[in-house]
Amino acid sequence: MGSVITIDDIRVEEFEQVSELLVESYSQYQESYESKEGWLDYAESLRDSVHNPFVDRILVARDGAEILGSLQLFTNSEAAYHIPDLAIFSPIIRMLGVSPSARGKGVAQALLKESISYAREKGADHIYLHSTDLMADAIRLYEWLGFKRDTSKDFNKLNFVVKCFRYDM
Repeated sequence: MGSVITIDDIRVEEFEQVSELLVESYSQYQESYESKEGWLDYAESLRDSVHNPFVDRILVARDGAEILGSLQLFTNSEAAYHIPDLAIFSPIIRMLGVSPSARGKGVAQALLKESISYAREKGADHIYLHSTDLMADAIRLYEWLGFKRDTSKDFNKLNFVVKCFRYDM
């Protein structure tokens, strides 16, 4: 019998495990940082993100007791990025991470679909996420699920153009 992926809210006792899963998931991009310190700062921000007081909801994908992935949902661009000028007043997906050992099993897809359902339940017309060209595989998944580019909500961070993708309900 195959594994069954379930999606639920994070439990307090899972914060540390999800923090480390995020660092492990994003570590494939550490060479793109200009310095080791830059990557270490980013890794620390990933760890701290599960304690962000502005997060609306943290979803966790599980196979039984094993955590396979997670993502964070925010209510708007000010909460998500501290950038009110982006003027996004719909849910925003951030920090999507899947354990390298669980990739290719539909974990990210299940988390994203649950996020879309959640946004629908809240009465949102759209749900947004942002990514960079470094994350080409993730961008292909977003587009396959129906997310479209919204260049009006792009922004720059460090040496990256952070591209916006919008899913219309």
